[in-house]
Amino acid sequence: MTILPYAERRARLLAAIGDGIAVVPTAPERARNRDSHYPYRHDSYFYYLTGFTEPEAALVLVGGAQPQSLLFCRTKDPDKEIWDGYRYGPEAAREAFAMDAAFPIAVVDDKLAELLANRPALYYSFGHDAAWDERIIDALNRVRADARAGAHAPAEIRDVRALVDEMRLIKDAHEQDIMRRAAAIAAAAHRRAMGAAAPGRHEYEIEAELLHEFRRHGAQAPAYAPIVAGGANACILHYIDNNRALRDGDLLLIDAGCELDGYASDITRTFPVNGRFTPAQRDVYQIVLAAQAAAIAKVAPGNRWDEPHEAALRVLVQGMLDLKLLAGDVDGIIESGAYKRFYMHRTGHWLGMDVHDAGEYKLGDRWRPLQPGMTLTVEPGFYIRAADDLPRELWDIGIRIEDDALVTATGCEILTAAAPKEVAEIEAVMAERAVAR
Repeated sequence: MTILPYAERRARLLAAIGDGIAVVPTAPERARNRDSHYPYRHDSYFYYLTGFTEPEAALVLVGGAQPQSLLFCRTKDPDKEIWDGYRYGPEAAREAFAMDAAFPIAVVDDKLAELLANRPALYYSFGHDAAWDERIIDALNRVRADARAGAHAPAEIRDVRALVDEMRLIKDAHEQDIMRRAAAIAAAAHRRAMGAAAPGRHEYEIEAELLHEFRRHGAQAPAYAPIVAGGANACILHYIDNNRALRDGDLLLIDAGCELDGYASDITRTFPVNGRFTPAQRDVYQIVLAAQAAAIAKVAPGNRWDEPHEAALRVLVQGMLDLKLLAGDVDGIIESGAYKRFYMHRTGHWLGMDVHDAGEYKLGDRWRPLQPGMTLTVEPGFYIRAADDLPRELWDIGIRIEDDALVTATGCEILTAAAPKEVAEIEAVMAERAVAR
């Protein structure tokens, strides 16, 4: 693996903490039931700074004139490796991950008290792991108990995640490359899903096609529980049951992305189960597509975070007026919030190691300006639940179109462009399916 980006990130964080000390543990393993565990997934902050994927580990960064990166991890254990697989052990991990020193995780409590002594500030995130919170409090109290010997505990405790969040917002070349690959895998999976969908099949069958495509191209897992929502289910924003039969005439909304080497992709496509949009479906779809195009045009350096959302919202509200779902004018409807009956979420979020990635959306009370290297989703939607006051031909039409955008020096790069989204392209892909069958 490429170690340089992780070492560079540690160096940047060490510079930011000055003479302080930072403690960043990885995530614990979680029991699923009895003696079975959920598949292990490292903590994103820990991985961002180390590249190390084993559980029971922690990174300690010691600032000052001679800064140090210290890794605590499991020791080698041939018997356990027979059952659970390879472990680096401290010595191999120190060399492989370019640490200044590495120690067994079993000694972390004693070492923490020693390392915390006489440091002006501790950088740690309380509230994310109760066991580690207790460990840190115990170490601080042990230092305070040594006050008569001249030791003092850090006078300040600051949130290390706040510093790392700012770093994670701007993706380096290494991260961008992984995210392009994750996006390409997810785009291929959506194309495969379009080819597999047909009346009579079940949502879970289409989910299986997505998961197959993710894994066969090397993605380690889905980035989140896939949403495969046919018909009225598409109007449930976080629908994940994925168990209904697909019906002729329904739309199918799929929100699914993969995780590759710690980074997420996130795509939503909506298409007709039978391969052809009805006139009403096409009308709503084209409104959402136009809203997304307006939003993407605003994803450029210097524009504020909220500008893509505001651009998409105006197009969507005009569409609601054109379809006679609402009455009035665009500005009035936006001010009143009446549009939220049909569009109740915002148009995007940060994307990276986490699907809803780290980073503040505002600086103070102002929306943050976009910068090259930021990655975000662009995902307007339009959801029309069946109701007596709405035209029957529009009932249960739920449409969302989502792409992943990387801000560049001049605009943005759509990482997920290979996933079909134009009406003609979608219908052509599904026509190929019909011929193949």
